[in-house]
Amino acid sequence: MMSPASRRTRALVALAVGVALVGATPADARPPVPPQPPAPEVSDATVHDPDHIAVDGVHYVFGSHLQVARSDDLVAWEQVAAGVNAANPIFEDVTEELSEALEWAETDSLWAPDVTQLPDGRFAMYYNACRGDSPRSAMGLAVADDVTGPYEDQGIFLKSGMWDQESEDGTVYDARVHPNVVDPDVFTDTDGRWWMVYGSFSGGIFILELDPVTGFPLPDQGYGTHLWGGNHARIEGPTVHYDAETGFYYLFVTYGGLDADGGYNVRVARSTAPDGPYLDMAGRSMGEVAADPSKPLFDDVSIAHTGVKLMGNHEFTRLPGDPGSGRGTGYVSPGGSSPFTVDGLDYLVFHTRFPGQGEIHQVRVHEMFLDAQGWPVLAPLRYGGDSYRTSKRHDAVGTWAVVDHAPKDIDIDVHAAQQVTLTQQGLVTGAWTGTWERVGVDRILLNLDGDPVTAELSRQFDPGRAEWVWTFTGLQPDGAALWGVRTEHVSAQEAVERVAADLSVPATTATDLDLPVLGTQGSVIAWTTSMPDVISPDGEVNRPEQGEPDAVVTLSATIANGDATAEVAFEVTVPARAGTGLVAHYAFDGDLTSPQTASGTVTGPLIDAPGGRISYAEGVAGQAAVFDGASGVRLPDGTVHGPTWSVSLWLNPSAATQHTTTFFAAQSATSWVSLVPRGPGSMDSMVWSGTQWYDASFGRQIPTGEWTHVAFTVDAGDIVAWIDGERVHESSGFPDVLKDPSAVFALGVNWWDVPYQGLLDDLRVFDVVLTDADVAGLAGR
Repeated sequence: MMSPASRRTRALVALAVGVALVGATPADARPPVPPQPPAPEVSDATVHDPDHIAVDGVHYVFGSHLQVARSDDLVAWEQVAAGVNAANPIFEDVTEELSEALEWAETDSLWAPDVTQLPDGRFAMYYNACRGDSPRSAMGLAVADDVTGPYEDQGIFLKSGMWDQESEDGTVYDARVHPNVVDPDVFTDTDGRWWMVYGSFSGGIFILELDPVTGFPLPDQGYGTHLWGGNHARIEGPTVHYDAETGFYYLFVTYGGLDADGGYNVRVARSTAPDGPYLDMAGRSMGEVAADPSKPLFDDVSIAHTGVKLMGNHEFTRLPGDPGSGRGTGYVSPGGSSPFTVDGLDYLVFHTRFPGQGEIHQVRVHEMFLDAQGWPVLAPLRYGGDSYRTSKRHDAVGTWAVVDHAPKDIDIDVHAAQQVTLTQQGLVTGAWTGTWERVGVDRILLNLDGDPVTAELSRQFDPGRAEWVWTFTGLQPDGAALWGVRTEHVSAQEAVERVAADLSVPATTATDLDLPVLGTQGSVIAWTTSMPDVISPDGEVNRPEQGEPDAVVTLSATIANGDATAEVAFEVTVPARAGTGLVAHYAFDGDLTSPQTASGTVTGPLIDAPGGRISYAEGVAGQAAVFDGASGVRLPDGTVHGPTWSVSLWLNPSAATQHTTTFFAAQSATSWVSLVPRGPGSMDSMVWSGTQWYDASFGRQIPTGEWTHVAFTVDAGDIVAWIDGERVHESSGFPDVLKDPSAVFALGVNWWDVPYQGLLDDLRVFDVVLTDADVAGLAGR
């Protein structure tokens, strides 16, 4: 898949500790700066763990769950396929073609594949299936005449997770030292030999030599050579990229867990040989990196300091008064990367989640450069279709938003950008202090609080500001990336006026307000309120009680930046509490009637689909509704609405399919609430909301084949959930979804996902808050 030689046109500065510092070249000796290119026309696709291959100038990425996308320019992506099902065009019927692997791994899905082209022109897919909660996996080879298939299985060649049985190397399988046979990546070395790296958690990352004619591993290698990780260290997704100018093979991996709270981050090490040893910036061999066996399973502390961290959780937050719109640009749990070269330029494609958006993920491509010591670094912003690095001194002088990817801990912290200024006199001020110098036209040397950082300059497109801006990227001495994006600087008075103009507060609210206290360029925002018992200065809302009049509150903001100030005021209505109690009760005793509201109606596999059938069986009390996995129930529109509402029901799933809903309520297709027995990410049961993305996780998955009582209350942004009368979740900031009586309600179906299969009984919907005592009574405790 990877070319054995990089075709980069720019010569690499010699690999040495001392780098010659070059002064500013006279302006007339440099070519003029070209005009800014147009804004890229971006379209996004969903491919987890994307693996890149280019065919006839078209870029394809293949990922987990048989997701596939294509692009002509690395900017606009088109979804080609998704889902391990008979309809996926990559196979005639993948469930039949790869049935042996799926059955061995005891799963219905596939993990990240690698697709490469064999010497005879055929395309080889290295597929893999994994149970998920254990390393029971199978890896095999399928081939096709076209890159998009249909692929035909050639057979399984590796297995793992065979507890107490002989493994591929002839010894009894031990998950602490043997690999989980997933996440393959194929590459060619400088001698034309073919290799495959692979592995996830368990015994770590391994490498096997392949026969390029057949595509299968050469015989008598067992699992191959160990390269990185072990003892269940959370390291996976290996891929190797060779650079001819440095002579290094670069091994990229992902540390941490894949979901939004898993801390996924991209690391790299390098070697002069394809099969290692691979070293990080400290000269540490990755073959010695493993979790501490004396600590709990999946110990991250033992490995966090190792490898070179190229990217992790971060956000270039947009503050009030900053140019552009939205909350800013950033990533959560980026990983599953694949490096590649096009026309002498290097790129990295990966998937990522986003701040405040839960488990939604998309493909991203970033330019990749080599620093003065020959380490890869990533541009801070996604690739916009244009590559330009010839800067002038004034392009570096100014104010920057800087993200520090240190510390290298594997956690949920989102590293927020801080303000730094590079002065015309060569000083660094702000969050860091020190000095800076130019090194040629595309590099600067920063000395930050005593630490040197050689940073690569490039022009990238900022989607929040909708303009091309200068950026820098470099590595700190501890092996963590430092990213900068040049920002606009205005006078203090203009800054406070921009903040005042940008602030907004809803005219009516029953939920707590997020009142910002910081604005652009260090502006400080102080809030006062005419009725602090209703809306406090920090935005906490206390609604008047039922029967009292609505409250009208004046919120005032004073913005200060040095001696400059500005003021703005808002009038906000806080409605009094309302509610009658129980608004719907469906007992399912042979029908879909409710004494409080209209009857439910049967649907097909989607809310608006015709057909379907609901039958009845013995329930918790009397009868229960039987959902067959192809039907649902549409409840009356506007069953409940407003900021306060509650749900109580009994569930007995016969299958737990990810994202399948039991109770679904939606104001629109982009604003909904769903009670899911098996949620995204961790797959715990949860109250899930989109597309503001909120996961109210129960911390465990409700069982199949038995009855469980579930209840939850939403009250002006606060949410509490119970399982069998036990409180399992409590948090704030839950979206206000059910705003008016047009909201849609359903059981077992929504507009997208596989319908519910199992029993449902005694559904009750309230327009008031439920207490622990209320829920205990409903759960029969």
